[in-house]
Amino acid sequence: MKLTNKYSRRAFIQSTSISSMSVLLGSSYLLSACSQKEKTINQVLPSIDNEVIHKISCQLYTFRNQMKEDLSGTIQKVAQTGLKYVETFDFSDALSEDEGTSKSNPESLRKLLNDADLSVSSMHGEIPIGDMREKALAMAEAYDCNKLIWHGWPEDKRYQTLDGIKELADIYNEASQFLKSNELEFGLHNHWWEVRLDKDGRYPLETLMNYLDKDIFLEIDTYWVKTAQQDPAKIIKKFGNRVQFLHAKDGPAQWNENLTAQPHEPMVALGKGTQDFDAIIKACGNDPKWMVIEFDECATDIFFAVKESIDYLVKNKMAKV
Repeated sequence: MKLTNKYSRRAFIQSTSISSMSVLLGSSYLLSACSQKEKTINQVLPSIDNEVIHKISCQLYTFRNQMKEDLSGTIQKVAQTGLKYVETFDFSDALSEDEGTSKSNPESLRKLLNDADLSVSSMHGEIPIGDMREKALAMAEAYDCNKLIWHGWPEDKRYQTLDGIKELADIYNEASQFLKSNELEFGLHNHWWEVRLDKDGRYPLETLMNYLDKDIFLEIDTYWVKTAQQDPAKIIKKFGNRVQFLHAKDGPAQWNENLTAQPHEPMVALGKGTQDFDAIIKACGNDPKWMVIEFDECATDIFFAVKESIDYLVKNKMAKV
């Protein structure tokens, strides 16, 4: 086992401790301990009586403006919506100047999340290659999370050609192999350009999947799929269990040629826009997913909109907190 970082060092210490105790107590203890270790929120989504239970999380980017005004207070208000899990992003840009650089690190956010009884379902971050490798490992250690997702912004023009897509696949595979060697997993999050149809009726993500290692999972942003004039349910069904996370978002989802301009159109609470969540949930089949609520923009109170979205998923038996 590699011991080049804190995350793998901790895994080594845990593994060594379990192995030593197994000598004293027998192999049954080892099997039990390993079984418990595997049952983490980042690896297993529950099911009861063969019913698939999707879990709810929320991308903290949703609250970036509020975090800049009052970081700790915002995290407490996030918890008051009923959330138990969140998806992180590089929140250093969401800090006010007077908070200083000492707070712009994962350990600071982890403490605030712990104080609010919030756990991390997944992490958005840069592609873990080059200088970004150590940052990825530090995030995993701080958040106690093994799922790192490349946020995918801004658009990479290499998606427009086959050679470019192959080049991107090589980069993603390298990132995945590095994370895998450190007991972590790598995923990809889409926007609209990865799912826009080309002249042959195919979309870049479809081509990309042919060259990706099977260990790389997907986080399908249902809103950007619909904005690209595609059916989110069909794409979810097409990629099956490769899809582990969904960004659950609702709103007008109207295509225009200037989507890169920000801010985008305000989004609305789930169930109040143009998305067909019945079809989206049905497309998941027997594969449990994380339903990650996110608002890029919102014209109403963001905490109320998130609470409405949670209630919509729960009351319609689509997911549980």
